[in-house]
Amino acid sequence: MKKIILFLCLCYWAGGIYAQESFRVMFYNVENLFDCQHDSLKNDYEFLPDAPKGWTLARYYDKLTKIAKVIIATGKNHVPDLVGLCEVENDCCLKNLVWNSPLREAKYRYVMTDSPDERGIDVALLYQRGSFKLLGKNIISIPHQKMKRRPTRDILHVIGKVMSGDTLDVFVCHMPSRAGGEQKSESYRLFTAGILNREVDSIMNIRQHPNVIIMGDFNDYPTNKSIVEVLGAVAPKGAVQARKLYNLMNGRKEGTYRYRGEWGVLDQLIVSGFLLQGHDGMRTSYDKAQILKYPFLLEEDEKYGGDIPSRTYLGKKYHGGYSDHLPVCVDFEIGK
Repeated sequence: MKKIILFLCLCYWAGGIYAQESFRVMFYNVENLFDCQHDSLKNDYEFLPDAPKGWTLARYYDKLTKIAKVIIATGKNHVPDLVGLCEVENDCCLKNLVWNSPLREAKYRYVMTDSPDERGIDVALLYQRGSFKLLGKNIISIPHQKMKRRPTRDILHVIGKVMSGDTLDVFVCHMPSRAGGEQKSESYRLFTAGILNREVDSIMNIRQHPNVIIMGDFNDYPTNKSIVEVLGAVAPKGAVQARKLYNLMNGRKEGTYRYRGEWGVLDQLIVSGFLLQGHDGMRTSYDKAQILKYPFLLEEDEKYGGDIPSRTYLGKKYHGGYSDHLPVCVDFEIGK
């Protein structure tokens, strides 16, 4: 009997040690992941073998290998549990990334949008089935006709459960670009952010424990109106409110994208205040988010000095790099 009691005590003690699991979330703008085949409904002529850029099957698979390398490098003891991606052309690209690249051993599953974007680029979420149980997905369309603008990317809303049993709502977005200038294009981003904000508000109102993550390329900086005023996402300083949004990239000195020698944070991670309040189920903090500046992702900026992301193309010239954006990630603790 004493041995049985001792064994049970040891099991209880060991359970206390392993009561917390690490859960890593990553986002990466992969810069034009196109296959080499023409989609008759999309303007993908730029990335075909007979185009001036000369996008070949060999270059395509090299890019898949590079994206896989970045994702694998972002893992701790294992690959990230969730990986948000943008600028992915289609389902074929994701299948090749998941099954025909070095990432195949990770056995990711994925969900993605099928947006009306004229170039055909979409957003997607890779997930590990062992740590994230997929419950469903919603595709949030942007009624571009109201703004008299070209179609933009849909927003992806994925619902799942983590190991604590908590429901996690994940939004992946790629906001309208700054083509034509920041001021001229801003109204479209404000409009799109308003749609995202209404969707997030509806989740905040129905969830008893609102565990919300928003990740994406916002084509705006943390202090721009679309984020601070429309989404209401600010830096988490002082007491946080469970049903408000907080931007884990606000206040970062480094950036994810470099334009004319200046770094800026276009790629952001935003969470609900509930995730910052230290609950037993799932939690994180500002210092657990980071911009990933792996040396192999960077090269010297010959024009302005310093470092710059190593791109796949420089204009129409093939450069063989990774992406014009750097990835971001954040770690969570999850109680079991």
